[in-house]
Amino acid sequence: MTEEIIIAGFGGQGVLSMGKILAYSGIMQDQEVSWMPSYGPEMRGGTANVTVILSDNRISSPILQEFDTAIILNQQSLDKFEKSVKPGGVLIYDPNGITRHPERKDIKIYRVEAAEEATKMQSAKTFNMIVLGAFLKLKPIVKMENVEKGLEKSLPERHHHLIPMNIEAIKRGLEIVKEYQA
Repeated sequence: MTEEIIIAGFGGQGVLSMGKILAYSGIMQDQEVSWMPSYGPEMRGGTANVTVILSDNRISSPILQEFDTAIILNQQSLDKFEKSVKPGGVLIYDPNGITRHPERKDIKIYRVEAAEEATKMQSAKTFNMIVLGAFLKLKPIVKMENVEKGLEKSLPERHHHLIPMNIEAIKRGLEIVKEYQA
């Protein structure tokens, strides 16, 4: 099993954190892992993306042109990465701020209203964990107990009190993801 993922959005949306948690979760599961972030000099508000590869086999290169899954959190990223999903692959997106929805017919497209749900949960910081939950519903490549260990590894100890809220957000993402017909 090898899963090649691109997560893309604006800086400040938790793109890199989501990728890091996914990578640590894979490590906890004894998988081979690659985590390669890319972001502009602006950080918050600028574009950010991360490539994550989880595999049972050795990973030859972290540099990819096509992905099994694209997790898209803004219009700019949709425009850039929609065409990079392999035929038969998966695109997950949050429609908040999206003006042109995905149009491909040769991939599976799913929508998760994570920004709206994070507002309902009264915690904007859980946005990325809701999206992660949606991904894990569609591609359960890491076990929930390893995701919790991944959270413990990636969050500074002073923020460990937030882990239960993050787990709750992941569970919410599992529930609210919906297929989208282009």
